[in-house]
Amino acid sequence: MTAELDRRVREAGLAASPWSNGPGDRYPPHEHGYDKVLVCAAGSIRFGLPATGASAYLEAGDRLDLPAGTVHDALVGPDGVTCLEAHLPAGSLPALRRQSSAEW
Repeated sequence: MTAELDRRVREAGLAASPWSNGPGDRYPPHEHGYDKVLVCAAGSIRFGLPATGASAYLEAGDRLDLPAGTVHDALVGPDGVTCLEAHLPAGSLPALRRQSSAEW
């Protein structure tokens, strides 16, 4: 799956780097000054959106477009997670959006 995702990310014009976390790892609420595109390559992760009470759950192949200034937290699933992450200038992404692997 990772080679296919790498190809798809490059075809989308993104330069992404991989990162991984172990099962149950958490990130407290925070925000970034840049737009972020996350693609889950393996495992799962849930991004919480405290401002709305919503969350975005990603499994292998899913993508999350996270505009700058969006407060979010994260909880890694029971099998850990590996994501591909690309940074874009703030304002490059029109809106917060989660897409399944089939949608992007």
